[in-house]
Amino acid sequence: MSLATILIIEDDADIREGIRILLESEDYDVIEAENGQRGLELLSQDTDLVILDVMMPGMSGLKTCEEIRKVSYVPVLFLTAKSQESDKLIGLMAGGDDYLGKPFSYAELLGRVKALLRRYQVYSGKEGKTQEEEEYIAIGDICISRSSNEISVGGKKVDLPELEYRILLLMMQNPSKIFSAQNLYESVWNEPYFYSSNSTVMVHIRRIRVKIEKNPQEPKHVRTIWGKGYTFE
Repeated sequence: MSLATILIIEDDADIREGIRILLESEDYDVIEAENGQRGLELLSQDTDLVILDVMMPGMSGLKTCEEIRKVSYVPVLFLTAKSQESDKLIGLMAGGDDYLGKPFSYAELLGRVKALLRRYQVYSGKEGKTQEEEEYIAIGDICISRSSNEISVGGKKVDLPELEYRILLLMMQNPSKIFSAQNLYESVWNEPYFYSSNSTVMVHIRRIRVKIEKNPQEPKHVRTIWGKGYTFE
């Protein structure tokens, strides 16, 4: 039985083949698509991770990711020859979960893949739940599950990618506590914090606000404490 199903959307056949061989050697099922349109056709509920090239002819990787986000919150790992911080932020704003610049080592790629899959499988709510795990946290009009990606605002379901869910859950478990960007990054991403990581955290906080706040420009729940970090009230 495979560990997970991974969809590779990459126009370079040699890169696709190299990634496929690497992932299959780790017991992953691999599905290949040579462009964004074909990738969208192959995306299914069984897809656990998408590895997506940014620069492709026709439908770009950014546009493909936006279309994926209309139907799925499967983790998306961008591959790109561009490695500027601004390019990374554009990818995250499009709905990506991680970003790997070309050229990359297979060891680094495999590490990113395993980290994204581990987070997704733990927090996707696919596993059985105990009575204790089914408990919810409710603050104001926001209700969140402690064990699976289930959020409602004013009684209406809200869909969050698993990284955003984990940020919100952490903050709601500790209301009024001020989390620095470093606190959030190291707790949620489980990776060492670097100064550039601050922008990553900011992007995800902004996306959370758009989905749970009545007025994202004047947030009532996820507040910024200038010079210190973020808090949930």
